[in-house]
Amino acid sequence: MIDLKLLQKDFESMAEPLKKKGVDDKLLDELKALALNAKAKRQEMENVTSEQNKLSKEFGRYKKEKLDIAPLQKSIGDLKTKKQTLEDEVRVLEDEMTAIALGIPNLPDDSVPVGADEDENVVLEVIGEKPKFSFEPKEHWDLGEKDGSLDFERGVKLSKSRFVAMRGQAAKLERALINYMLDFNTGRGFEEWYVPFMANTNTLEGTGQLPKFEDDLFKIEGEDLYLIPTAEVPLTNIYRDVLLNDDELPIKLTAHTPCFRSEAGSYGRDTKGLIRQHQFEKIELFKISNPSSSMLELEGLLENAEEILQLLELPYQVVQLCAGDIGFSSCKTYDIEVWMPSQNKYREISSCSNFGDFQARRSNIKFKSDTGKSFVHTINGSGLAVGRTLIALLENRFNDGDFISLPRALEPYFGSSKLEI
Repeated sequence: MIDLKLLQKDFESMAEPLKKKGVDDKLLDELKALALNAKAKRQEMENVTSEQNKLSKEFGRYKKEKLDIAPLQKSIGDLKTKKQTLEDEVRVLEDEMTAIALGIPNLPDDSVPVGADEDENVVLEVIGEKPKFSFEPKEHWDLGEKDGSLDFERGVKLSKSRFVAMRGQAAKLERALINYMLDFNTGRGFEEWYVPFMANTNTLEGTGQLPKFEDDLFKIEGEDLYLIPTAEVPLTNIYRDVLLNDDELPIKLTAHTPCFRSEAGSYGRDTKGLIRQHQFEKIELFKISNPSSSMLELEGLLENAEEILQLLELPYQVVQLCAGDIGFSSCKTYDIEVWMPSQNKYREISSCSNFGDFQARRSNIKFKSDTGKSFVHTINGSGLAVGRTLIALLENRFNDGDFISLPRALEPYFGSSKLEI
């Protein structure tokens, strides 16, 4: 959540970057009116308190001069009542501000390029050679359905569209990728966690999915539980309401979970295949950092995710998202996009973001140091999205025969250098 105290202190300095993320002027005007009203009432409350203290000091003089203290007591009582009324009014205004602020995105970092949408994102680097084929690149579903290892019809039968059932070689490759990525991450100092696949309202509010993005979630009927859209949600909230020591930072966690997304508003995009499923596997990278080093931690997390792709021998590019395209909770985001031959374009396979103190403020995660208590910064990214990695391997490494050649890094996990199809 944005800093409401800073908002009231200097509204204009916060409003301008929020406009870069597309926040509506009308909403900002409403928030400004509440902020100014609360600021005025708080100032009035301070004046009343000052007057109350001033009159309280008069008791000694009144007693010494044997004056009637009843009028003085009445004046102090009236001021006390007025102060309580103002306190109640400020609380109501701040509650209204909080309710609105829960739907306000994080401020973009100064280093984030200005832009309205994905068309204005900036490609930073392109890594690896795109494969050259003597044939028309195959769609991953054609390759997976060749031996029945990707069974979309059974996915529909068991659930509905945008679910898949995997068998045999595809299921084995999915498991191999999960184990490979987890081992890679733990080898780089990330602690592995197993977390619940459902989360309550407080947990989802802490990371910013609620209340704004409830339509994107799957709700468990009759329970205060939702299926998680990403392991970022439980990993962040492990430390909700926790006060950390400075010497504990950075904290580095990784986890494998299925992710569940309703894809509300996707309007039929990528309806075929594994690109945009209601359920998919992902390996999460998560850090809690001292604010002074969080941007360096973001760069390190990005390098970690990139190295996985390099060892999998897949071509990719790194893109810095512009202000209009970064996520709700993020202040700075890099996307890693892997090459998809069948689509003749790069597609996102990891999104690495620094959230600043936005999630920490909502989740009340602080650290203490010699200078006092402060909110931590949270950083997360995919290391990697498993299904999209599987797609990239199928499409980039197909030889137009009856097998997919696998990178050396995967051989110990898959048990072979080839995937037969």
